[in-house]
Amino acid sequence: MTGKSGTRRRPTSAVRAVVLAAALAMSASGCGGITNPADDGRVSVVTTTGILADLARHVGGDLVDVESLVPEGGDPHSYEPSLRDIRDVVYADAAFSNYLMLEEQNLIRALDANLPAGVPNVSLAERAVQYAAEIIPLVENVNLDTIWLGLRVRGTGEELGATRSSEVRLKATGLEGPGELVGYLTETFGEPAVFFDSSDGFDAGDGYEDDTALLPPDAHTHMSWAFTEPGVYRLQMTAEAVPTPQSRPVPLGQSVITFAVGVDPHSVPGMAGAAVLDSGHADVTVDLDGTANGADGADGAHGAHGGLYLYADPEGGGAARQEVHAASETVIEVPNKAVTEVPGDPRFRMLGRAGDDIHQLPQAVLGRHVHGEIDPHLWQNVRNAMAYVKIIRDVLIDIDPEHAADYRANASSYLSELEELDRYVTETIAGIPESRRHLVTTHDAFGYLGEAYDVSIAGFVTPNPATEPSLAERRRLGETIVNLSVPAVFLEPNLRSRSSTLVQVAEEQGVEVCTIYGDAFDEEVTDYVEMMRANADSLRACLG
Repeated sequence: MTGKSGTRRRPTSAVRAVVLAAALAMSASGCGGITNPADDGRVSVVTTTGILADLARHVGGDLVDVESLVPEGGDPHSYEPSLRDIRDVVYADAAFSNYLMLEEQNLIRALDANLPAGVPNVSLAERAVQYAAEIIPLVENVNLDTIWLGLRVRGTGEELGATRSSEVRLKATGLEGPGELVGYLTETFGEPAVFFDSSDGFDAGDGYEDDTALLPPDAHTHMSWAFTEPGVYRLQMTAEAVPTPQSRPVPLGQSVITFAVGVDPHSVPGMAGAAVLDSGHADVTVDLDGTANGADGADGAHGAHGGLYLYADPEGGGAARQEVHAASETVIEVPNKAVTEVPGDPRFRMLGRAGDDIHQLPQAVLGRHVHGEIDPHLWQNVRNAMAYVKIIRDVLIDIDPEHAADYRANASSYLSELEELDRYVTETIAGIPESRRHLVTTHDAFGYLGEAYDVSIAGFVTPNPATEPSLAERRRLGETIVNLSVPAVFLEPNLRSRSSTLVQVAEEQGVEVCTIYGDAFDEEVTDYVEMMRANADSLRACLG
């Protein structure tokens, strides 16, 4: 096994704080090219994504200068802010994010840390419910051959003073087992980011910084777990919350997570009668609010908050079907069918030599995909985008009441256009026979489109872009296409580089590969109305 050198790309909290402070200082002083934009009398607005920027431009018109922090074609799930982005935030009169965990946490932290006091900082998805938006839970039901294991922070930590910019640290502090364990995340373009790696030990001297995963409150992330030898592994983990950069860490609990790797999970020494998790979706979970039905007390929680436990959704039924398991009474099975080879890509040398066999629980969803319980892609239902427009209108009126009539007129005109757009999408998709309205894609971003316009989401997600999908995964995709008589699969232009498996299987099955837009525009589709019309037209043409 190689060490972590060259594989760890995630900056530490201290480094992020220095970068943000430096950017703010440079912005204020005008040095380093970070200067105040020319003051032309317009209201300055920043948004996190191009879709939100387009909505804001329609409401603000010529009175507002709008900048999107995520560039055209960028992925809001993984985009890291630049110094220019910090400059735009520092001089903004209002900021609009989607949130509900859509954006990369460093982008949200940069926004919250650098926006001047008193400037509106609006999370559109969270406020949209007040404007009659309809929200739906994010129900993830990926049919893998093994359990799908992630990390979760449950609760907001409000009593601890936590906000959406706070962080929770889940640390690996020790391992007992016959081999090495690596817990890592595969980012959007196949780059691994290592959370835990036992091969070079666990260093208490630096607070286990090199073996720590960072999450915001009330969030979840996907990841892969790799083991170099069969046998029983016991991973010692601890958690702490950091409400603000100036706060002392608040201990949240500690536990031992037990894995049965290629051995009988019911015969683990000292674990007679333990629950065995072998399928569905589960998370190693820290309880930030102390509401885990007593499971925290069994696993060494400190005080009224915390506790590490297993939060399981064994049948993919969503929140209503989830179960809480004390870690001390649970075994996670990593079966022999989870055996795979270390890929040839040198970026994955932390797993061992290329071609070596390892047992691996796959990540299931590609990219740095941190999210909460609510699907954040509200704009795929045009009615929800209309709620966003109303929020933007009211915020602009509050900060620039002199032009209130202009903002109302702009919003009214655009809302009429969106009403027509909603009718167009509804009627266009209704023209597809119901038996053929099955959407197969690589990105779980279309739940609202399915809910609002009666499309069945039969999403397919590959576990890892750096390794060849298993025969079972390819067979399952082929069977989905055949069983549902799916005539086409759909790819987002900005995700095409990581969709080779879907393209190959579609070609094998003789079905078309069509375009659909999720989080971003491109050079052909440059605004929200065009995007939703293009999606409806593509669905009708390829499925109808």
